Amino acid sequence: MLRLYPGPLQEMTAAGAYLAHAVHRLGSAARPFVYADFVSSLDGRIAFAEPEGVPPALRSDNDLRLLLELVTQADCLITHGGYLRAVAAGELADILQVGTQPGTEDMAAWRKANGLAPQPAVAIASASLDFALPPSLAQHGQRVVVATGAAAPAGRIAELRAQGCEVVTAGQGKYVEGAPLTRALGEHGFKSLFLLTGPLLLETMLRDGVLARLYLTLSHCVLGGRAFHTMVDGPELGPAGRLRLASLHYDAAEPEGTGQLFAQFDVPRRAAGES
Repeated sequence: MLRLYPGPLQEMTAAGAYLAHAVHRLGSAARPFVYADFVSSLDGRIAFAEPEGVPPALRSDNDLRLLLELVTQADCLITHGGYLRAVAAGELADILQVGTQPGTEDMAAWRKANGLAPQPAVAIASASLDFALPPSLAQHGQRVVVATGAAAPAGRIAELRAQGCEVVTAGQGKYVEGAPLTRALGEHGFKSLFLLTGPLLLETMLRDGVLARLYLTLSHCVLGGRAFHTMVDGPELGPAGRLRLASLHYDAAEPEGTGQLFAQFDVPRRAAGES
């Protein structure tokens, strides 16, 4: 792929491009580094609602490689109940582990070389707590934190704690909120938090000023469709939604020769809660 910004122009391979960002070094337990990754069409679709899932036209080998490199650098992956239900139904792949897929063995070695635990912890944000834990979490000895709102059912909380999960309240009402979730995970010792989630968690992280970086793959296709998801579905974000381009790469070959852009946006200090 071709690095367009910052200059000068440079040819480079996709493999290792995001590992070079060393995201794991950018946060602290007092202020965890929160980052996210999305893939979008030119008309703003990240997934279809009917049928549910990421359209094949948005998928590519290089995008998957870079996504897994971001997973690799996290102390803790933040996911949600909908993802776990989709994994259980066989609708989405389980990517909650590092270095377990063919061709990704180097990522497990990278974590070891950089002093990280063999596998990241997993935080599950859920209002209903209606999900089953994937067997892979226990198989790989991953720490599991469940985050929910103050109105969560007490009986289900007790069940999850009996299964070995840590449960934290990260919202005053029904839903998980970005700032309390980030603060709670920092108190658990996590320094780098990767959002493996959908629009709701991205929106609350932006509104609460705790998102530090957004990675976006822009696939060169117009999807259309009447029922779809975008990165944020809620009300206007205003200043909290203003991001600054930090890097841009162009991949001419994928998907299917149409091309894609890999962009990195950092959140300006004013939107991250600093004066």
